Amino acid sequence: MTGPTRGVRRARAGRVLVRAGAGVAVASLGLTLDNLRRLRAPDPGATATPEPLAVLLPVRDEVDAVASCLVAVRAAADRWPGPVRVLVLDDGSTDGTRAVLDRLAATDPRLEVLAGEPTPPGWLGKPWACHQLARAAGAGSDAGTGLPDGVLVFVDADVRLAPHALVATVALLRATGLDLVCPYPRQEVGGVGERLVQPLLQWSWMSTLPLGLAETSPRPSLAAANGQLLVVDARAYARAGGHEAVRGDVLEDIGLLRAVKRSGGRGVVAEGSAVATCRMYDGWPEVRAGYRKSLWAAFGSPAGAGAVTALFALAYVVPPVAALGGSRAGLVGYAAGVASRALVARRTGGRVADALAHPVSVVAFGALTADSVVARRRGVLRWKGRPVEVPA
Repeated sequence: MTGPTRGVRRARAGRVLVRAGAGVAVASLGLTLDNLRRLRAPDPGATATPEPLAVLLPVRDEVDAVASCLVAVRAAADRWPGPVRVLVLDDGSTDGTRAVLDRLAATDPRLEVLAGEPTPPGWLGKPWACHQLARAAGAGSDAGTGLPDGVLVFVDADVRLAPHALVATVALLRATGLDLVCPYPRQEVGGVGERLVQPLLQWSWMSTLPLGLAETSPRPSLAAANGQLLVVDARAYARAGGHEAVRGDVLEDIGLLRAVKRSGGRGVVAEGSAVATCRMYDGWPEVRAGYRKSLWAAFGSPAGAGAVTALFALAYVVPPVAALGGSRAGLVGYAAGVASRALVARRTGGRVADALAHPVSVVAFGALTADSVVARRRGVLRWKGRPVEVPA
């Protein structure tokens, strides 16, 4: 084979690759537009029928966040028309979190503070903490019938609920006939690292998951959830086996939705920027550590992680690189990726202008995924002082 012929074939293969990537980006933009039309969101002006409600917070070393979280929770609980309990489980905190909780409980009889039990074999920390909370609320597979007809609301300590959050979200759950709803909080970001990575949370499921099908299909692959704010019918939770069914899952929120689906229920992620905000991480070191603990499990296997990373690179990195060289197909692909990201940002309260850096965000995502997979293989994954994988 002559040199010029080899070069022509490489150029042709490169053009095919660019067009394929641009095609994927355009198709993803189409799905984003369809999902924006179908996307459910709690109505801030909705009203809810009185029923038992339990707000459950698992906390571990959250001394800087838990007080403001609970202030917001109590304001939302004030608007709930029925009986409400707020249960907080201190999961072995060593930073003064328990003292803050005891001080707050002394001023509000609705706030119940629980001391977490040691994590038993076969369980990860957060599923075990959530299981204890649900059991204390009278729900779950082994808790009897203390809360047979009510609703469980799981909230992370870095979430800030709006005053209407509980009423609006439970109203959505009941009006749709769903068993589980995860209103995705508006993600607050600070530095460059957060601005690059955090917007991918909402964009990823908005651009890849057909929400209409995900809401009705029992397929495990059609599930997206967010444990930052997770609202579930108590009976459906018990039928699914509660957090005991996902006791070894790093991504216990997605696992719980899949368990609900397996037991005949329905659930979906929703747009929750009007009912909650969340500042997950503060700075790049926290971003890296947070994603390192979980990205290895997000795609089922290292091969799955590699396949998703490669597909994202094909759709959102290859076309813009080609566009720099004058490729029209590459420019179309870049524009489609930016448009998809910008539309999601506008709907979810994000920074629309940051969508211009979408290719850089995807590269950062690929690096974080690789870092997570490598760390898991080396057995060094830990979060807040504990391993994040159940020993084999």
